[in-house]
Amino acid sequence: MLDETAFDRDESAAPIDMLESYFAAHDWTYSREDEEIVAKVKGSWAEYELRAIWREEDSVLQFLAFPDVRVAQGQRSAIYETLGRINEQLWIGHFELWSSSGILLFRHAAMMGAGDSAGMTLEEAELLVESAIDECERYYPVFQFVLWGGKSPTEAIESALIDTQGEA
Repeated sequence: MLDETAFDRDESAAPIDMLESYFAAHDWTYSREDEEIVAKVKGSWAEYELRAIWREEDSVLQFLAFPDVRVAQGQRSAIYETLGRINEQLWIGHFELWSSSGILLFRHAAMMGAGDSAGMTLEEAELLVESAIDECERYYPVFQFVLWGGKSPTEAIESALIDTQGEA
């Protein structure tokens, strides 16, 4: 959780401004152009690219997390089945596969209010970013088991999502 004393932002700010402050407060590498921001964050399994696009006319923030997984044409049917099984379990956001490039990603769209009230709080920014990273971290091994381990989608999910007890 972010230490709010190190956070340099009002209670609510334009969504891209709030995300920029959030990324800066974490010392993550990021770049920004107008209504889009891209950041890199190191996870347990991979480096994730986080991308947010603000559409003011619709008051929608599109948030994407790319877990650095590309799917070859011959493996796509297994991944589509895997995505279907995973997405059934998600409450917010979903995984998808871009058919033109084979890039796997997590996507979530958030309606932020209209006009001058289209702001984002620190808590909303944290929830949006951290939930996307958490889902990528949780399901990254599933995709690897299907793509590289030769497991079926059901086997991969069962193997990767074993709940552990205690600490090693």
